[in-house]
Amino acid sequence: MDVNAPRGILRFLADMKDPRAKQGRRHELLDILVIAICAVICGADGWEDVALFGHGKHKWFATFLRRPHGIPSHDTFGRVFARLDPDLFERRFLAWVTQLAKARVGRLVAVDGQTIRRSFDTAAKKSATATRPKTSRV
Repeated sequence: MDVNAPRGILRFLADMKDPRAKQGRRHELLDILVIAICAVICGADGWEDVALFGHGKHKWFATFLRRPHGIPSHDTFGRVFARLDPDLFERRFLAWVTQLAKARVGRLVAVDGQTIRRSFDTAAKKSATATRPKTSRV
């Protein structure tokens, strides 16, 4: 795994304008955006799920986000995204996804942890499922 991969999204979102008033900001915009994007990619369905995901992965996020006041609340996520310029956010997100696709040409990455049906490792002459560790039943 590329240890710098999480930082890639930061380049695309770094200069987004924060729609909040400067006074009273506790969480950085980049932190809020990255946590929300990661949570949604991993299946979060709503701001409460996003905040819960952030708390569950707080150690990992600490490796590349500042998080001066920890993980934002679900209300904070909702307020920030309600004020965010959706067109600008969409352009930046699509630019990041496009860059990911270009960097991975010819390679498939399963973001949901599942194996592609009928996939085959031609070098090892095995199906992809044959390389999985076997689980024991108790």
